[in-house]
Amino acid sequence: MCGIGGLLLKPPGPIKPEWVHTFIQRLAHRGPDDSGWLALHQGKSYHGREVQSDLVAELLLLHRRLSILDLSTGGHQPMLTADGRYAIVLNGEIYNYLELREELETLGHQFRSRSDTEVLLVAFAQWGVQCLPRLVGMFACAILDRPARRLWLIRDFFGIKPLYYAFWQEGMAFASEIRPLLELPGVARTVNPQRLYDYLCSGITDHGAETMFAAIKQLPPAHYVEICLDKPVTVRPVRYWDIDHTEETELSFDKAAETLRQLFLDSVRLHLRSDVPVGAALSGGIDSSAIVMAMRHLDHNLDLHTFSFSADDAAISEERWVDVVAGAARARVHKVKLTPDELTADLDHLIEVQGEPFISTSMYGQYRVFQAAQRAGIKVMLDGQGADELLAGYSTYRLTRIASLLRCGQWDQAVRLAHSGRVSIAGWKVLVRAFGRSAPLSVQRFLRRVLRREAMPAWLNAAWFRERGVKPASALEPDGQDLLKQELYRTLTETSLPHLLHYEDRNSMAFSIESRVPFLNPKLAQFLFSLPESYIIAPNGTTKAIFRRAMRGIVPDTVLDRQDKLGFATPEQNWLLIMKPWVDEVLTSGEAAKVLRTNTVQREWQGIMRGAKAVDCPVWRWMNLTLWIRQFSVAVD
Repeated sequence: MCGIGGLLLKPPGPIKPEWVHTFIQRLAHRGPDDSGWLALHQGKSYHGREVQSDLVAELLLLHRRLSILDLSTGGHQPMLTADGRYAIVLNGEIYNYLELREELETLGHQFRSRSDTEVLLVAFAQWGVQCLPRLVGMFACAILDRPARRLWLIRDFFGIKPLYYAFWQEGMAFASEIRPLLELPGVARTVNPQRLYDYLCSGITDHGAETMFAAIKQLPPAHYVEICLDKPVTVRPVRYWDIDHTEETELSFDKAAETLRQLFLDSVRLHLRSDVPVGAALSGGIDSSAIVMAMRHLDHNLDLHTFSFSADDAAISEERWVDVVAGAARARVHKVKLTPDELTADLDHLIEVQGEPFISTSMYGQYRVFQAAQRAGIKVMLDGQGADELLAGYSTYRLTRIASLLRCGQWDQAVRLAHSGRVSIAGWKVLVRAFGRSAPLSVQRFLRRVLRREAMPAWLNAAWFRERGVKPASALEPDGQDLLKQELYRTLTETSLPHLLHYEDRNSMAFSIESRVPFLNPKLAQFLFSLPESYIIAPNGTTKAIFRRAMRGIVPDTVLDRQDKLGFATPEQNWLLIMKPWVDEVLTSGEAAKVLRTNTVQREWQGIMRGAKAVDCPVWRWMNLTLWIRQFSVAVD
C-alpha cells in the first residue's frame, strides 16, 4: 500500500523542487517506509530517492512506500523491468501474485524480488492490458512503456484504491489524493456544482469521473487510460471489467451456499497474505464477524487482533456482539470510545484527510479505529466493506425486492414480504421510485412532480444550482425486472460503496494502515450477481440469506440470526446537541451562504434544539460543507 503521483510536462522542462516536495510530503502518510522517483527525458530514464534540483524531464513518476510484501529493498519503486522498457508505480496489493508468478515463470520470466509489484509489472509486459482481468487485488498504478512513449493509468475493479488527475499550467498530473494536485499552479479550487448538489441532497460523493473540485477528475473503477506522452491532454478511460448481468446459476440454495462459502474463504485466504501483522475491524455485525471468524478458521495459530468502536449509547452499541465474536475467535480485543470534545479536536485533520465532504460522524469512529490499530503495531486490517451492496444488507433493499416481485406479478409473495418487518419512510420512497415506472403515465407524472420538489429542499438555494445547469437525481428507477439486482449494482458502482471506500482508504492511510476488503473479489461478486434474488433476500424478509447459510458452523449462530444492523454508528444526535455553541458558529459563519439558505438552515437547527425536529443527515452535511470550504479555500462562485 502506497502513495503514487506523476507530473507530465509538455513541452519538457525543469522540475521545480517545490512541486516534488509538495507531492512527497502530501503523500508521506500513505508510504512512510520509503520513497523514490523516475524521470524520463529524451528517451532516457533517471531514478533515485531524492529529486535533483536541476532535473529536466517530460515525465516524473513519484512513489511513497508502505512495505507490506517483500520488506527488502527489492520492493523499491518506481520499479523497472530487467530490460528497462517498462516502469511502474503501484498503490495497492495483488493478492494472487504467487499464482501469477508461477504462470509467468513457466513462460520463461525470472524475478528479482518477492514483491507483488514486480509480478504485476512482468504480467503487463507479457500480456498488456489483457492482464488486468486476471488480477485479484486492490490497485491504482501507472505503467510506463518507455520506447512506445505510452503511459497507462489503471484502477482496480471496485475503486478500492483512488487515482485522481488534473491539468495544470505545465501539462497533466495524477496522484493518489486530491491534496497534492491542488498545490500545483493552474489547478483551480472551484467547486463542482453538480457534485455539490449530489452531496447535499443525497449524501452521494465520489461517484463517476468527477469530484467536488471542478478541475480535478478521477479514473473510474475498472477503467484504464492510455496516454500518449506527445499528446497528454487526451484522456479516454476504457472499461476492462464489469459484472455480467446475463450469468445465472442453476444451483440449489444449499449448493449455492456451499460454493459461496468456499469462494469467501478463498478470498479471505488471499487477503491474509502479508509479511507484517494482520488485524481486523470488528463492528459485531455479520460481515465483519464472518471475516474475523474466517481468519481464525483458516489459521488456528494467528495472533488475531480486532478493533472496534464502542458507543456509550446502548441503543447503538454493538459491544456485546463484539465480545461474542472476539471470544469465539480467541482474539485480542481493542475497543475505542469517543467523546464530542475529541471529535471537535480531530475534525480539522479528519476533513484534511478526506479531501472532500463526508456524510456523517460515523467516519470519525472508523478514523479512530485505524488510529488504535496503528498504536497496536498493526499494519494490515481486514474489513467487511462491500458486503451490504452485494448481499442487500440495508433495510431499503427489502422494498426494492417487493417492487421486483410486484413487477413480476407475484403479488402474494410481495405482500408476505411487506408484512415481514417495519418499513421506514425512506424505504417507502425507494419503493415508490422502483415501482413508479410500472404505474400509469398519469401516476408517473404525479410521482415525478412530487419527487422533483423533494429534490430541491427549502434549505437549498435552488436558483444557484439551476443557473449552473445542475440536474436533480432521476425521479424514477429504470424499467425491467430484477429490480433488486439493479439496485445492488447501482449502490455498488454509483452511490453507497464508492464513498464508503473513499472514507475507508483515507481513514486507514492517514495512519499508514493497509485496509483490505475480502468481499470485493471479482469472482465472488460475479457469483453473487448470478444468484436468484430470493437467495439474497428470503421470502420471510431475511437479508443476506445465502451468506448466513454459508457461514453456519464458522460464525456463531447468535450473530448469524441477528436482524438488526448498526455498524460504526455514532451518537450523532447527542453529540450535536452537546456541541451546540460550536455548531451555531459553524452554521452562521457564512462560507456556504451562496448555496444554502442561511435563514432556513437556522430555523431547522433551532427546531432541533427545541425538540420539534429530529436530527437528520443534512445538519451534518451543512456543517461539513462549511468546514471543508473553509479548510480548502474552495471557491463557491
